[in-house]
Amino acid sequence: MKKLEVIIQPSKLDAVKTALQQIGVQGMTVSEVRGHGRQKGHTEVYRGNEYTVDLLPKLKVEAVISDSNADSAIEAVVKAARTGKIGDGKIFVSDVSDAIRIRDSQRGDLAL
Repeated sequence: MKKLEVIIQPSKLDAVKTALQQIGVQGMTVSEVRGHGRQKGHTEVYRGNEYTVDLLPKLKVEAVISDSNADSAIEAVVKAARTGKIGDGKIFVSDVSDAIRIRDSQRGDLAL
């Protein structure tokens, strides 16, 4: 199993969620987060004062998927979230050794 941690722009949530559901991803967790990558934020002017916004609002989508769906899930997320501009986000992929559904103690892919 693989865990995808996807950092995206908030405006892309519906597209990413729909793309994952279309390939059979049944569960996901979405969190509001703040951060920056290479762009290091930006400057804004408020009431005549300039200030730096260095932690930008993003969304973090987490999903654990079977190994067989990993590549198609990554492709779906990239296609749905890409604008071609700085700040589109990142996908982090890690191995998951086990998953257990609390309700009925099913393990592995069955728990997903």
